Amino acid sequence: MKQAFIAIFLMCTALLAAVPAFSAADLEINTPAIAAIQSSMQSRHAQLAPYYASGAVGLARDGLIALRDANAVPLKDRQAVNSLVAAENKDRNALYKEIANANGHPEWESEVRNTFAQRWVQKAQGGWWYQGADGGWAKK
Repeated sequence: MKQAFIAIFLMCTALLAAVPAFSAADLEINTPAIAAIQSSMQSRHAQLAPYYASGAVGLARDGLIALRDANAVPLKDRQAVNSLVAAENKDRNALYKEIANANGHPEWESEVRNTFAQRWVQKAQGGWWYQGADGGWAKK
């Protein structure tokens, strides 16, 4: 699972490099802040994977994740899942911001976010849920 997440991240970075607005950006920039965020996300992925697979957690259209179906999570586990989702979203927001800032273009943050949002869905495993442009949820 960790390797799959790393591969997804690297593919997202590669896609960003192909977008004209980012052609001058170094999207594989390795600042201490970006490395720390990536490490945090990688370590959390194994905990989130079962919730993606069950449909409890889905990939939101804004580049974040969301608790999509609380009923798919036993009541005793909901607080832990909510905490995982919040931590992941905090890191995702920080990652998008750091990539833009590290390139000296904080104004690129929304484009970074949008591109990552698309790539997370494209590279998601079959059976995972994602939010479409209309706000509805679909299973990949």
